[in-house]
Amino acid sequence: MKILSVDTSTMMGSVALVEDDRVISEFALNLQTTHGQRLLPTIEQLLESSHCPIELIDGFAVALGPGSFTGLRIALSSVKGLAMASGRPVVGVSTLEALALNLYSSRHLVCPLLDARKKEVYTALFRFEQEDNLVKLKEESVIPPEAILAEIKQTTIFLGDGADLYRDLIKKKLGDMALFAPINLRYPRAVNVARLALPRFQRGEAMEIEFLIPTYLRRSEAELKFSPT
Repeated sequence: MKILSVDTSTMMGSVALVEDDRVISEFALNLQTTHGQRLLPTIEQLLESSHCPIELIDGFAVALGPGSFTGLRIALSSVKGLAMASGRPVVGVSTLEALALNLYSSRHLVCPLLDARKKEVYTALFRFEQEDNLVKLKEESVIPPEAILAEIKQTTIFLGDGADLYRDLIKKKLGDMALFAPINLRYPRAVNVARLALPRFQRGEAMEIEFLIPTYLRRSEAELKFSPT
C-alpha cells in the first residue's frame, strides 16, 4: 500500500511516500517560509522525483497535532483536498506518537516535548513494550515543562523542539536521568506518520473527511480573545 504522509505540526515540516514497510522518498524542510507556501510544491516535487503520480497513491496520512495551529490547518486542508480529488482514504495520527516512534524499541521512557509557547509544552509519556508496541503512559496535554518533569522518576529520553528549548531546565531537574535524542531523531518525521497509519488502513479505520480535525489541546488566541467567558 502506497501512503503519502504529511507532518507540519512544527517548523520542521516533512512529507513522505511509503509503500508498506519501504520508504520510497522523504522530504524535510526547516525554513522560515510558511508551510502554506511550501507544502503543496514539496508534495509535487516528492511525487515527481519518485515517479509516482497521485493516482497511484492508495491513502493519505496526516499528523493531527498537537502543534502549531496554523501548521495543522495547512496540513489538514491540503490532505483533505488531495483525498477528495483522488477519492482515496485518509488516516490521522497523533504528532506526539509519531515523534515518539523516532526512538523505536528504546528501553527507556520516551518524552516528546513540543513548544506550545506561553512557557508550556505539548507532551506525553511513552514506553516501548515487546520492542515494537508503543504504549502511552500519560495522556497528551499542554502544561508547563516543570509539571511533566516532576512526574519523571527514571531515565527518560527527550526529543522535539521543546527539548531543545528547555534543555537546561531538564538537565537541572533530572540530572543523569535525562537523555536527549540525537539530531537525526529529534524532530517529527512524516515517515512515522505513515508507519502509524498503515495498520489502521489495514484494519479499515480510515476517517471520514468531515470528522478529520486538528488536535489543539487548547483554544486558539482568537477563540480566547472573543470568548464570552
